[in-house]
Amino acid sequence: MKSLQVAQPQQDSSDKVSDKTIVIPNKLTALADSFKGEHSWFIAPQIPTDFSIQVQETTYNVHKYPLISKCGYIGRLEIQPFISNSGNALKLENFPGGSETFETVLKFCYGLPVDFSPDNIAALRCASEFLEMTEELEDGNLISKTEAFLTFVVLSSWKDTITVLKSCENLSPWAENLQIVRRCCDSIAWKASKDDHTSEDAAPNQESWWFNDVATFRIDHFMRIISAIRAKGTRAEIIGKCIIEYAKKWLPGMDVEIEGLRGYGHEKYNLQFSIFSGKKKESSGHSKEQKTIIETLISIIPPQPDAVSCKFMLQLLKMAMMYSVSPALTTELEKRVSMVLEDAEVNDLLIPRYQNGDQGKTVISMTNSSEECTMLDIDVVQRIVEYFLMHEQQQMQQQQNTRKFNISRLFDNYLAEIARDPNLSITKFQVFAELLPENSRSYDDGLYRAIDTYLKTHPSLSEHDRKRLCKIMNCEKLSLDACLHAAQNERLPLRTVVQVLFSEQVKMRTAMQEKEPAQSGIQSEQEGNQTSASMDIKALKAELENVKTKMVDLQNDYFELQQEYEKLSNKPKNSSGWILHWRKIKNSLHTKPAGIEIGDRQDTPKSPNTVLRILNPRRRLSMS
Repeated sequence: MKSLQVAQPQQDSSDKVSDKTIVIPNKLTALADSFKGEHSWFIAPQIPTDFSIQVQETTYNVHKYPLISKCGYIGRLEIQPFISNSGNALKLENFPGGSETFETVLKFCYGLPVDFSPDNIAALRCASEFLEMTEELEDGNLISKTEAFLTFVVLSSWKDTITVLKSCENLSPWAENLQIVRRCCDSIAWKASKDDHTSEDAAPNQESWWFNDVATFRIDHFMRIISAIRAKGTRAEIIGKCIIEYAKKWLPGMDVEIEGLRGYGHEKYNLQFSIFSGKKKESSGHSKEQKTIIETLISIIPPQPDAVSCKFMLQLLKMAMMYSVSPALTTELEKRVSMVLEDAEVNDLLIPRYQNGDQGKTVISMTNSSEECTMLDIDVVQRIVEYFLMHEQQQMQQQQNTRKFNISRLFDNYLAEIARDPNLSITKFQVFAELLPENSRSYDDGLYRAIDTYLKTHPSLSEHDRKRLCKIMNCEKLSLDACLHAAQNERLPLRTVVQVLFSEQVKMRTAMQEKEPAQSGIQSEQEGNQTSASMDIKALKAELENVKTKMVDLQNDYFELQQEYEKLSNKPKNSSGWILHWRKIKNSLHTKPAGIEIGDRQDTPKSPNTVLRILNPRRRLSMS
């Protein structure tokens, strides 16, 4: 055992005083060099040390009077016979600050100057309270001096307050009982919130100037600071940024992400998937500390939806699942995530199914067993979606419908990711796919992609299971591109393909009907730009219609004349005259209308002169 003492002089056999009257080893050598005036009795050889005090592993041989005159605790113990008569050392168990602080107290008791600093003031304040160094024993005792320095010097400085609060981490419970921690937290909160109120439009680096200092504290002190800052009215997003900064420092595994299940090698009955944290095997004490940090951060997140991002809460949820945080806090965090689920990304929802593994990693092992063991924790995401739907039912407003569409896209993308898991059963997939209401999807293209991925990953499904799986989607909600893909998809059952083909025909018919008004609109716009040309075309079309009408009349006249000719052919008189006139009419009808038919077929009307030549035979016939 190490012993530091103020030793009495060494005497020889003749009881003569040695030349070296004082031997003060180690740190107390400086004390002896400073002893002067009224304390000269301390170095006098005829006054030996008469008291021993043990702090931790160090024993101090000191004089009673300097300590008893200023320390009420030692004065009360000194009168006990076990201490005063037996010569045993007084053990100070759990002394605040340890032996280093006690040596500073000895300096003060012997009247030597003591330097107060932010590094030692908290320990000296706790030690003086432990030793009961009050004003009743002596004016200007250590309690009053340390309290004055703490109040008027330390708390007025941001840097000194940070240093003192940091030193209080090893002074529990004395620092708590003496309100040192509370006063430091209040001082920090006041300074941080003051800058937030005075510069609400400040730059981000000006808002976060105090984040790094606050993030260095232990989690219990950090929670006290955040509570004090929130009580001062600091904005929720500022508090949220500070919490995120603290989590990055104390939870380094939060930013580890996985890229889904695409591209991993596996066999059907033997699959292992490892998530390496890049660290050595963690001790149980460190794991407990991490768990405490996660639970505390969950409990102090501000209730406002925009306080922290959805990505951060999902990362925190992954850590909570890894360290087996209490179910109540996990449920609370899942509900918080559901409030801002529309801001999530697919990779954020890929939460592995954790098991405690060796060598600093979490291992998910899947073997051929009756119990389903997927690589991703689908139950967590399912609970989040259910909480979201419950919240939607409570607040049925117009703006909520838009959120449903956003959630449906996110949901279908996540469904396509988990469909790649060969251990995912069809029942689990179907139940998860049917979570969203039917009216929440505007199109079922994402759902079709997820079903197709599942069929591709599970090629051994029976026809019954394929039909059962395809009943989830509505073929009428597939886009035209999805219908074209599904019509050629050999993995789909025949009944689904027929439904897709029918839906494709309906959509193509609808698309054609939509194009016709568009084309007519384009044509009308072009006609507006070319007015004169359109008028000519309309005039020619009108002339053509008139020609067609007159042609029909001529054909009717032809048939009538033919009938009259047959009647007259039976009479011998004047047959040559009628035959001559009939041949002329017949030749005109057989030659001229042919040009009209060609023009009709080519949509090219004849000129008015041609039309008059066609009509002349009829006029000659009527005149004759």
